[in-house]
Amino acid sequence: MSNIPSVNLSDFLSEDESVKKGFVDRIGKAYQEIGFVSLKGHFLTENNIDDLYAQIKKFFDLSKEIKNKYEFDGFKGQRGYTSFGKEHAKGKKEGDLKEFWHFGQYINKGNNSFNYPENITVEEFPEFNKAGYNTYRALEKTGIYVLRAIALFLNLKEDHFDQYVINGNSILRPIHYPPIKKEPNKAVRAAAHGDINLITLLMGAHGKGLQVKNNKGEWIDAIAEKDEIVINVGDMLSRYTNNKLKSTIHRVVNPPKEYWSKSRYSIPFFLHPVGTMKLNVLDNCIDESNPKMYKDVTAHDFLINRLIDIGVMKKE
Repeated sequence: MSNIPSVNLSDFLSEDESVKKGFVDRIGKAYQEIGFVSLKGHFLTENNIDDLYAQIKKFFDLSKEIKNKYEFDGFKGQRGYTSFGKEHAKGKKEGDLKEFWHFGQYINKGNNSFNYPENITVEEFPEFNKAGYNTYRALEKTGIYVLRAIALFLNLKEDHFDQYVINGNSILRPIHYPPIKKEPNKAVRAAAHGDINLITLLMGAHGKGLQVKNNKGEWIDAIAEKDEIVINVGDMLSRYTNNKLKSTIHRVVNPPKEYWSKSRYSIPFFLHPVGTMKLNVLDNCIDESNPKMYKDVTAHDFLINRLIDIGVMKKE
């Protein structure tokens, strides 16, 4: 079904070095050419998935008044609820046709040297928070292994990224695209954009909607099988590798008019490093034919600038 390459994480976990290397080569090639793969063999269980979908549907069905009490401004907006139409793609004025929730990193109380905002507890549905936690941990574990494969492809030590992403500023974002009730004025469910982070792991790409721009400038559907998640390179990783790995522009298009009455749900996990990670281009990704393309910057500063660009934070 998918127009993007499919790989199986169990190959990377194999004790057969040739099988493991085959996974590294395939995922590296895919991220050089299209920036997306669909992945089997991840650590999500069917119960994780079913529980979270059931809970987010309950939450997004709540009244605006109840949901709005969970919405916060500025950096605290990285936790809790973001209302419909608030976020837009970089360079666009029209808000995306979506509302969403943010689960963030889970740090033991008293040991939060990263100054992350605390996760928000939904009082109406106690199981909501448990389902979010379980899904967060499963996707974070999957992402760490994918980054280990990427590190080997880049001729780095396998655990190169561990120091940056364990306790990283990652975000799990359940999204609700409500039914479309009138002709949108230039707005789409998610306008064309690149992700900010290192890699994104996406649940809910089993039907048409998500589209990826290939090297020919064509929009192609990215459709995963039921047991797959979609994983793409973000701008931080593309920058870090001097564009050796491709952060591909993608979008979520509005459905045909006969499907406007239906909601769509998707759940991306944005795997971020700790804010102190230096996104300085890797030395082994620079040569005479590929000179350094980006200025040095920390992950925190890059993130804040992009949050301002997409309208969820204001310049101070």
